[in-house]
Amino acid sequence: MKPVVRRPIGANPWIWHSPITEKVLAEVLPRLAGWGFDCAELPLEQPGDWQPATAAKILDDQGLPPAAVMAVMPPGRDLVHAEPATVRRTQDYLRHCVDAAALIGAPVVAGPVYAAVGRTWRMDEVERTAAYEQWRENIAPVVAHAAEAGVRIAVEPLNRYETSLFNTVAQTVTAMEELPARTIGVALDTYHQNIEERSLPDAVRRATGRLFHVQVCANDRGAPGDDHLDWPGFLDALDDEGHQGPLCIESFTAHNATIAVAASIWRPLAPSQDALATRGLAFLREAEHRPARPTFPSPPPA
Repeated sequence: MKPVVRRPIGANPWIWHSPITEKVLAEVLPRLAGWGFDCAELPLEQPGDWQPATAAKILDDQGLPPAAVMAVMPPGRDLVHAEPATVRRTQDYLRHCVDAAALIGAPVVAGPVYAAVGRTWRMDEVERTAAYEQWRENIAPVVAHAAEAGVRIAVEPLNRYETSLFNTVAQTVTAMEELPARTIGVALDTYHQNIEERSLPDAVRRATGRLFHVQVCANDRGAPGDDHLDWPGFLDALDDEGHQGPLCIESFTAHNATIAVAASIWRPLAPSQDALATRGLAFLREAEHRPARPTFPSPPPA
């Protein structure tokens, strides 16, 4: 029988709040621990929203390892087709995220670390190739800084309505081919890949050797399991790739003006935000304890 990997399950405080401050962490993280989550993502929308020493203590007090620092790309943070000053500011912000991750012990900085969310433009293949080259040049100093800090960068492809640069895992892997595989890889989010990929399992396989972080939610950004997604196939593909990292639930509340508009959350996605988290946790726990698939030996050569 093929072994089934039991992955940790995490959650993102964005389910309840934005921005994520020390006050929010002190409120949310104890509840995550009490419900039985194994880890937590920490978004860092602006430098100073939380101090690494304080965040590390709250995490440690609750026994919750940090799964990732989430980089946020609002208008004005761009590494492609941007003024040099904008590129420098964006690089400085991403280096700050790396430093925060190193200080709290998070293994990755994840997010759409290439262009502002919501920024789209048309490109032919020549223009796309040039844009990827420009991105590699501008992300390279951040990748080098991350390597020195012992942190990895996980690049998140987004759906076509939020970016036109990296929509699929294949595009993302192609763009980073010349960058060091030990330091920069893919952050896969089931919400975006359900829109852009024809198969969630195939999306996992396309990230072979470079899958650094996984975010999960329903196809409508609600609780995992309250949907039509191919969870058995997705989890089996993660097993096949030997990915043992956490599955982190990321969703948002319709009651937060900034995030609700950015993520197009116009209605409640569960009876409550607590229910979204706990139902998702229960579903993922059960799904991760599914029976192992039988494996069959290859037929002998003719």
